[in-house]
Amino acid sequence: MITTDTLLDQGRRRRMCERLRNNGISQEAVLEAMRQVPRHWFMDISFRDMAYEENQAFPIACQQTISQPWTVAFQTQLLDIAPEMKVLEIGTGSGYQTAVLCQMKAKVYTIERQKGLFDATKALLSAAHYRAKCFLGDGFQGLKEVDYGPYDRIIITCGAPSIPNDVVKQLKVGGKLVVPVGETNQQMVRLIKNSEDESGWITEEHGNCKFVPMLQGRAFQRS
Repeated sequence: MITTDTLLDQGRRRRMCERLRNNGISQEAVLEAMRQVPRHWFMDISFRDMAYEENQAFPIACQQTISQPWTVAFQTQLLDIAPEMKVLEIGTGSGYQTAVLCQMKAKVYTIERQKGLFDATKALLSAAHYRAKCFLGDGFQGLKEVDYGPYDRIIITCGAPSIPNDVVKQLKVGGKLVVPVGETNQQMVRLIKNSEDESGWITEEHGNCKFVPMLQGRAFQRS
């Protein structure tokens, strides 16, 4: 829900970003984007006073969550984005991560499987002037529309039981994919695709994390 963005909100964002810096987020472009995006627009208004706690996630519609700011910053930093890169986001959710990517001047393509969440978030992003292309579908298959891929970067914002091979195929050679992998115990993984052959892929582990599960192979929810 777009409301105001007061000086108090902006001050809270600045302090949040200072804490993020102190906790390992070093990319200035990431910090600047998160200083600019009003996180409280993407949450229930009742949580507004807590919107800028860097380690706090909150529930949103369809039994999903808005990730804590540190997690958003960390995944975005691992992506290593430059302006005009084509970024595929799997799991639009609240749209907060989408907005951060747009603020960094990426060309964002985002997919959500929950129809109610998709409709609300697409409208919110449009009203807030974040120009992402939004799609409804099963993210485990990536985005099949061939007119848009391949992508420089791919980010998955839900826990995948394994790295989805169909998604890696949509990544450019030289591109990077960031995904939480695991069911009960998840690990933040970055895959660097140095060739089309799987033997040329590099995978790095970047610590434990906890995300709502990715629903592999299920039809997207229209209601």
